[in-house]
Amino acid sequence: MIFLKNAYDCGDRLKIGYMIRVILFEDNKSLRQSLSFVLNDTEGIHFTGAFADANDAVARVTSHRPDVILMDIQMPGISGLEALARIKARYPNVKILIQTIFEDEAKIFTAICAGASGYVLKNTDTEPLIKAIFEVYNGGSSLTPGIATKVLNMFHQKFQQKPLTFIDLTEREKEILTLLVKGQSYKLIADNCQISFNTVHTHIKKIYEKLHVNSATEAVSMAIEQKLV
Repeated sequence: MIFLKNAYDCGDRLKIGYMIRVILFEDNKSLRQSLSFVLNDTEGIHFTGAFADANDAVARVTSHRPDVILMDIQMPGISGLEALARIKARYPNVKILIQTIFEDEAKIFTAICAGASGYVLKNTDTEPLIKAIFEVYNGGSSLTPGIATKVLNMFHQKFQQKPLTFIDLTEREKEILTLLVKGQSYKLIADNCQISFNTVHTHIKKIYEKLHVNSATEAVSMAIEQKLV
């Protein structure tokens, strides 16, 4: 059990008497129970719920009103990345910590672009994980050293390989690309832009052609490195 005195010395930055509201999405029963036990016994945290999937993620967030969400990536039904995009579209100010066994660069990049406040590996000790919750609540970001190194190397390689070039996107294409960078699905983009799913597909196909890419991950990567949005 971990009992953290003075909430990692962040108590002076919390409202007096306020507890950080935290919920967990994790399909592994043993890990879910273990983390629930720790979070329940951590000073400064009000743990309000743990869920085995993210199929009703937005509804759960609406009900529990968390400040920080611990989100697994690989879950049955809706993935953690899709849940991240849906939650951020509805509640842009909520902090989401991705917790996963994956060190896949594409997943890291997609999660960060979609608005994740941090990305930590499941083999991270419990104490640094709790510290990460306080860090993101107080406006910071949290990446384990290995993940931080991957992110820095990834950006360094991409900027070295491709010089900035002018790409002529229409205002609608820029709008859709911006939503794509935020991690929104085609359906969410259609809803936000008040256009049909097929129209979104047509615009994204044209965006791919202009950017000379073949996937959403490549489009997001180029949008950021070329400062298109």
